[in-house]
Amino acid sequence: MWDTTVDVNAVKEIRTKTTTYLGVGAIAKINDIAAALTARGIQSVLCVTGGRSYKLTGAWDHVVEACKKNGIAITLYDKVTPNPTTDAIDEATALGRAGGAQAVIAIGGGSPIDAGKSAAILLANPGRTADELYSFAFVPSIAVPIVVINLTHGTGSEVNRFAVATITSLNHKPAIAYDCIYPLFSIDDPGLMTKLSPAQTRFVSIDAVNHVIEAATAVTANPLSVLLAQETIRLVAAYLPAASANPEDLRARYCLTYAAMLAGTAFDNGLLHFTHALEHPLSAVKPELAHGLGLSMLLPAVIRQCYPAQSAVLAQILSPIVPGLAGDPKEAALAARGVEQWLASVGVPQKLGDEGFTEADIDGLCDLVEQTPSLGLLLSVAPVPGTRDRVAAIYRESLKPMPA
Repeated sequence: MWDTTVDVNAVKEIRTKTTTYLGVGAIAKINDIAAALTARGIQSVLCVTGGRSYKLTGAWDHVVEACKKNGIAITLYDKVTPNPTTDAIDEATALGRAGGAQAVIAIGGGSPIDAGKSAAILLANPGRTADELYSFAFVPSIAVPIVVINLTHGTGSEVNRFAVATITSLNHKPAIAYDCIYPLFSIDDPGLMTKLSPAQTRFVSIDAVNHVIEAATAVTANPLSVLLAQETIRLVAAYLPAASANPEDLRARYCLTYAAMLAGTAFDNGLLHFTHALEHPLSAVKPELAHGLGLSMLLPAVIRQCYPAQSAVLAQILSPIVPGLAGDPKEAALAARGVEQWLASVGVPQKLGDEGFTEADIDGLCDLVEQTPSLGLLLSVAPVPGTRDRVAAIYRESLKPMPA
């Protein structure tokens, strides 16, 4: 297959609605991107990031050098946390507006990217707040240009129109999707991802798997989302163990990065449903919970619920991790246990009970699913009805391992 022979040092240009530079060393393309911004008349940017990875990976040095070379001033906001909040988005926007930012450069994984996309909308829509954006008080049609330097292989946000944030005061974690927040340029450089911790490596890769399982089985799925799902799961199954065994394995990182990019494109086409709709309340009430871990704990129960309605597609796309499925609707429990066993085999055996959730939390979580803006839309495209009883059943089944 192509993944065993591709030159991972050859930086390829991939065009969807975003021009993405994929390959080891792709970070050097920030020079061309900065020149393109200058050609658009952009003289000041807001850089949205978090933690320390933007510096530890070396990405920041490239950005500073490229912007200096092209006469672009940088305003830095580096306080984005996992599961970003509307408060942080407003803070970043205010900083960017004070600095006269005409574009946004987001550096990091899904959280900084989503916060950066949101700030890009608010910079182009003065007087609006992030709470208003995520409560759908207005529908934006414009945003300032967005550039993404992606530091994880999971989110897919570098190539699509989605963003997520938590409305701090309500514990609501809605998703937005607007054409104006497709990044103009993105960089997917596997060389920037070798310092991901073992846990992060697993969680972000599992995020990509969830993206495509949902995108391929939603009622809005199309042939492209199914095709991308099969390749994404093949790549993650083949290369997640390799990246876990050797974090510096650039071929493994390249293939996982490409898989995540495919997954981002897949759900841009096919949308998402149960696992994301049910995970958002988990990490809204427990912000320290890694998104990929939350998805992992829910996925087997979601497979069991959805398999009878999408057995042929699921048997096909799950074959790299659950071989031997025939596509018989009666295989639902077998498929679900197979996925759970695969997750455990890659180092993610946890269930909701292990993270402190109990039966007593289920009603409250169901309330959040029903009350959080946008989650009803996700449930509406699920392959089986997203009733409260079914949502509660998924949470309940996810508290502990499935019976053998």
